[in-house]
Amino acid sequence: MRRILVPTLLVGGLVGLFIWTGFFLYNKNQEKPIVYKTESPAYRDIINKTVATGSVVPRKEIEIKPQVSGLVKAIYVEPGDVVKTGDLIATVRIIPNMVTLNNAESRVKRAEISLKNARRDYERNKKLAEEGVIAAAVYQQFELTYDNAKEEMAAAKDNLELIREGATQRSGNSSNTNIRATISGMVLDVPVEEGNSVIEANTFNDGTTIAVIANMDEMIFEGKVDESEVGKISEGMDLLLTIGAIEEEKFHAKLEHISPKGVAENGAIQFEIRAAVQLKENQFIRAGYSANADIVLERKDSVLAISESLLIFEDNKPYVEVERIFQRFEKVPVETGLSDGIYIEVLSGLDTDAKIKNPNAIVEE
Repeated sequence: MRRILVPTLLVGGLVGLFIWTGFFLYNKNQEKPIVYKTESPAYRDIINKTVATGSVVPRKEIEIKPQVSGLVKAIYVEPGDVVKTGDLIATVRIIPNMVTLNNAESRVKRAEISLKNARRDYERNKKLAEEGVIAAAVYQQFELTYDNAKEEMAAAKDNLELIREGATQRSGNSSNTNIRATISGMVLDVPVEEGNSVIEANTFNDGTTIAVIANMDEMIFEGKVDESEVGKISEGMDLLLTIGAIEEEKFHAKLEHISPKGVAENGAIQFEIRAAVQLKENQFIRAGYSANADIVLERKDSVLAISESLLIFEDNKPYVEVERIFQRFEKVPVETGLSDGIYIEVLSGLDTDAKIKNPNAIVEE
């Protein structure tokens, strides 16, 4: 009896284990039903906008250049200083050309000789005129020659002084060796130092920049817009600026210029735009800040909208899957309107009670 019972129990245990294992593996291999999340339409503002990248710069930025060539003798300003028109920026010491200097010195010596001779003739004939020996008309000729000699002497000395110093005592503050501000504003840059050589602006050379001055109270945004968007914008549109260095604040600007000619950059045609930045009182923005400008192309407020990712297209016609019974969906054609790239306006086909299948969102159990 015992010999029969033990094998029977072992066989029964093995059979039960085999059945349990099969049942476990069967259940494990059964796929769980997929439960999709649903979303409902809601009223929201739809804003279609484009973004222009660029920087904020002063409207008036002037490079101050010398009118004479030479060495920088002194600099009286530094970046950040506020100056007014006519304020002294720097002085330049002229390095005279030796040939020109020699000619000027020779002219002075000749003028001295002429003046000395004219003075003798004048003094001699003055006495004769006073005694009535010569006519007054003859005396006037010697007086005229003496006056011309004095003027030539003064001119020769002034010319020599100009060549040596770049200024004359008679010219005073009008010397062209004194570099002065041509506009009122802030000094942005002083690219030279005392002792540097500078070149005057002329037909063949732009000249050396002594300082850069700008009016920081009038700033503009300069940026570029892609050719696919430039046809949608027009002068007078409002821009909302985001400055990288001042993220916590937004700035308003008015579009005032769109370039009539595009420029190829990285395989795309870009059009330059310019907008006047509206600054608050006593608000300061540094020149050259990088900025992004949001340009509103079209806007609709409080319209029924859904996430654009919920749309499915079939034969170029949009539809969504609406839940009728739990996890049972039906295709519903919809008519769409304005889109901002994330949400899209629904003109017809849905209401706020509709539960739309989100094919990309699954409920995790």
